[in-house]
Amino acid sequence: MKLLTHNMLTSHVKGITKGYPLLIKATEVKVNEVAFNPQFVSRMIPKLEWHALVQAADELGHRQDLPGDLVPNYEENEEFLKKVHRVLLEVEVIEGCLQCPESGREFPISRGIPNMLLNEDEV
Repeated sequence: MKLLTHNMLTSHVKGITKGYPLLIKATEVKVNEVAFNPQFVSRMIPKLEWHALVQAADELGHRQDLPGDLVPNYEENEEFLKKVHRVLLEVEVIEGCLQCPESGREFPISRGIPNMLLNEDEV
């Protein structure tokens, strides 16, 4: 599961009001090189919850020098876009789980795929 995916996921367990951001408990993380596409990264940044991305990268030990706040005119800052690209698309959780911040419910991640399915009593 790439951190781009993680940034879009939330817990929908019945009665939960704060199901985002999900906490990452990773047992296996890989970094795979992906071709850099500055236009794609620039277009994704406005769709992200920036602080959740920084927190997730930090939890995995891959924040490096990613700033806590968006830099101005990031579209023209290739160095910044490369840092975001690395965190969004190259860092991948292979095994572990995502945990709802309110209920503690854990959603398994297996072979890079998060299973967000709920049990009948959780819907």
